[in-house]
Amino acid sequence: MRRHSLLLSVLAAVAALATVSAAGASGAITARNGAATPGPHAVTVAPGGGTPGTSHNFKLVGHDPLFGRGMNAAMTMYRHYIYIGNRTDGSSACGIGDPRGPGANCPHPHAGVLIEDVADPSNPHVVGKIGPPLEGNPGITSRELRVWPREKLLVIMNFRCSSFLHACTPGNDQTFPFDLAFYSLRDPLHPALISTYVPTSAAGLAVKPHEMYLWQDPRDRDRALLWISTPELTSDPTVPNMMIVDISKVPHGGPVTEIAQGTWNGLFEHGGDENFFQFDLYTHSMAPTANGRTTYLSLEGGEMLALDTSSVVRHDPPAGTVINLNNELITNPANRPIWGNPINTCTKQCPEGHSSVPVPGRRYVLTTDEIYGTFTDPTFGCPWGWAHLISVADPAHPQIVGEYKIAQDDQSFCGSKADDPATEQFTSYSSHNPTVLPDLAFVDWHSGGVQAINISDPASPRQAGWFSPTPLASVANEDPALSRGPNKVVMWSYPIIHDGLIYVMDIRNGLYILRYSGPHASEVRDIEFLEGNSNLGDAVRLSMPRKRH
Repeated sequence: MRRHSLLLSVLAAVAALATVSAAGASGAITARNGAATPGPHAVTVAPGGGTPGTSHNFKLVGHDPLFGRGMNAAMTMYRHYIYIGNRTDGSSACGIGDPRGPGANCPHPHAGVLIEDVADPSNPHVVGKIGPPLEGNPGITSRELRVWPREKLLVIMNFRCSSFLHACTPGNDQTFPFDLAFYSLRDPLHPALISTYVPTSAAGLAVKPHEMYLWQDPRDRDRALLWISTPELTSDPTVPNMMIVDISKVPHGGPVTEIAQGTWNGLFEHGGDENFFQFDLYTHSMAPTANGRTTYLSLEGGEMLALDTSSVVRHDPPAGTVINLNNELITNPANRPIWGNPINTCTKQCPEGHSSVPVPGRRYVLTTDEIYGTFTDPTFGCPWGWAHLISVADPAHPQIVGEYKIAQDDQSFCGSKADDPATEQFTSYSSHNPTVLPDLAFVDWHSGGVQAINISDPASPRQAGWFSPTPLASVANEDPALSRGPNKVVMWSYPIIHDGLIYVMDIRNGLYILRYSGPHASEVRDIEFLEGNSNLGDAVRLSMPRKRH
């Protein structure tokens, strides 16, 4: 997050789907602040999604409110179990604006990682929990989770959460330390802790993780690597913004081995000066191609870059050495795709890169921007953030070919009657985490619900459907930044596609299991497993180039 710190008729909405073209799909390049700026391209404004209790081309199969605890985080799947993290901690701290506060009068029930049985998708239900002293402790969020199924390994990323944003106990990284916790799922109802790991740079500096991508070597399924973002506001070449570690030995009691790291702030204009970039230049997340050879970096304040990681995937470096990726950029920052207002002067609509996910089997990347309400930062709020389709046919010069936003992301919504003060402050109609197929993208869009986007023509993305549930009447704890506004839908985690069904997580309202029936639904029906933050399941198969008609 930046600086660390009305129902429309469904039929009428579908008929109104339109692409607003600025001037076709031109790829002309002009200069701005030393970076490449694409010429005009298509912009889609999709009408559906921002109204709770509406949907199109989605059928609800199952729902679990997860005890109405609120503050749910990432999810991951193993067999017919889903493990669900917690955005807040195990304290009783009251969030800002909670009428029970201030103080410690707001219990956080069922803190930690919930274990959900989805063997019957129409009846998902909690069957277990990883709680204190392992997870769900005061001051620490169990934020990101991944599973390496082959080795029955659950990975949970823990770090200090914010008293401002997440209703957590105040503290620092010393009182509430960060780590990755590894659990055996040989008994999936009772995960057993194997070990923990603190991300540590080649120079011996402990660096706080934020997001991670799990990569299983397609040539050697006994080898698994984690790409870990470690956002740092510095141009110091020895302080990584991303690390890659080998976890292959962990399931059998062995160590985590760092094999590569990189940082690229110093390669940006003005040497990545923190003041110039408004203290907003760092790697938020990353996604490699299924073969691992190219990694797409998503940088808040720095849009998107392509990185050569072929040296990492071939084999681990000699023991005791770490591959330096600082000079392995394919995209020079001067040639990166640019969107939003100039970062050095912007007061609204600043670039806030969140995710950059390759479109499998095609030379495109889908990016999302994440922007909260003005409660979090005065530059936030309407028009929030949306998705871009970027051609990487020439990865040294990526070019935006299309954009996709919902009605609340259009400038015409800003300042309207519907954009009331509570919406502007405490709601986010922003794109977040995507799971991408060759012709479809499913994006959790915060209060815009789940968006299905037809990307068969990346220069003209179209709304293929949406799902926005009816919110629960109340939850134990509201998200101070995201669910205090009038729209209490907050779709958040990377969608998981399993056996043709789509699993999505709402921070406030729990787990939803959906069936999609819109354009290119056959692509979804054919999926055994796919998620946007790993190359497991069908990811390698889908990445193979195919003939398009």
